[in-house]
Amino acid sequence: MEELMELRTLLMGGNISDALLLVEEMTEMSKDDKQNRISSFAKILLLHLIKRQAEGKTTRSWDASIDNAVYEIQKTNRRRKAGGAYLSTEELREAVADAYHVAMSGAAAEAFGGCYTVVQLAAMVDRSEMIDKAIDLIIGSVA
Repeated sequence: MEELMELRTLLMGGNISDALLLVEEMTEMSKDDKQNRISSFAKILLLHLIKRQAEGKTTRSWDASIDNAVYEIQKTNRRRKAGGAYLSTEELREAVADAYHVAMSGAAAEAFGGCYTVVQLAAMVDRSEMIDKAIDLIIGSVA
């Protein structure tokens, strides 16, 4: 809110160049927020995809969690009024890849009752395949 008041003051004072700099900064802040939300849901998405792959099974709870994470990522990334998306497919892929390590740690704690270390569980799944699957779910089912 403080930034909006400052923007108003700059515009009313005719300081267009500083106003444009502030708009650029606010745009970056908004995009950072979108990336953080997407990353949080990507961790959940990957965690369940990893468990599903490693254990060779799924549960309704995991499926629901996957569906919810995909929905929330799509919703967060959708530009409502302008159309399109905040993050490109490549930026989405980067956000998902960045979330992988944390997701793997969570999956190691949960899969097979937590009896495998991160390194052991990582040997059971293909990182690239998991990231590709997550991206396919996010991009492939956009409504």
